[in-house]
Amino acid sequence: MPIYPNFYQTLTTCPIVELRGYAAACGLKGRLYAYLDFAGPTGTARDGLAEGMLALAIEKKKLLPGQPIIEAASGPFAAALTLAGLTAGHPVVLVMPEDAPALRQETLLRLGAQIQHSPSRSGAAGARRLAAQMAADNHWYDMNWLANDDNPEYHRRVTGPAIVQAIAREGKSAVDAIVIGVGSGGTVTGVGETIKAWTNDVRIAAVEPYESQALGGGLTGPHGITDMGYGFVPDNFNAYVVDNVVAVNTTDAQRAAQKVLRTDAIPASVASGAVLQAAAQLINVGASRAALAILPGRQFINTL
Repeated sequence: MPIYPNFYQTLTTCPIVELRGYAAACGLKGRLYAYLDFAGPTGTARDGLAEGMLALAIEKKKLLPGQPIIEAASGPFAAALTLAGLTAGHPVVLVMPEDAPALRQETLLRLGAQIQHSPSRSGAAGARRLAAQMAADNHWYDMNWLANDDNPEYHRRVTGPAIVQAIAREGKSAVDAIVIGVGSGGTVTGVGETIKAWTNDVRIAAVEPYESQALGGGLTGPHGITDMGYGFVPDNFNAYVVDNVVAVNTTDAQRAAQKVLRTDAIPASVASGAVLQAAAQLINVGASRAALAILPGRQFINTL
């Protein structure tokens, strides 16, 4: 067993497991696999992404030793970036609207982040503008993860090649569809570009909430699928590598997450449940015979 130089080195290659119990429970006439991308401290795929984007910024000399990092975020990526940044010796400043949930702000402060508030009336766009201005005024590094190509670049270098290596079978693919939830757009773009450069025989399906269909051109609104479906098409989203968009409602996503825990002991988050539900839909309608679902987060089971 190797001894790793740090914890983040363990996150670069994620296990792929076949969900035989879930497939049987859903009556699927095809095979369903899951790429489990949630082994880091926040229990989400954002841990590896934050560390990877830091490494790329350092490699490209955009981030200097000890330089503060600023980001307009308050969700899982904010937590992941705070931990990755502080571990690497970079103070992290998070910008969020002043009406961001108090418990979320308290958690981020406990992790070690500094918080700056933007006016609530200006929303997320106002937070991004303030982050860019503060970065320019103070010579800080603006991560800007929703529009920074280092986000999909991480997946071009890490996630995409790892999946190709896992599914390649004598020049062909063991799966005919890869199903990916869309938040920042980095995963579907980076993995999609990698897969399409290798073969055109694998379809890329992007998943978004039924209640907020920005990718599909529908109405957007509130939903219960955390860290997915931000209500706009992110700058990092490359529509040219996406073959179809699947919308999943919050209730179905929650049920799928509960089901896969009972059938395969996979502690899927609601976002992961949405991806599983979408993959099952593709198999059910005959659009796939073998699908790989990238699961971006886990739920935490309270011990009795």
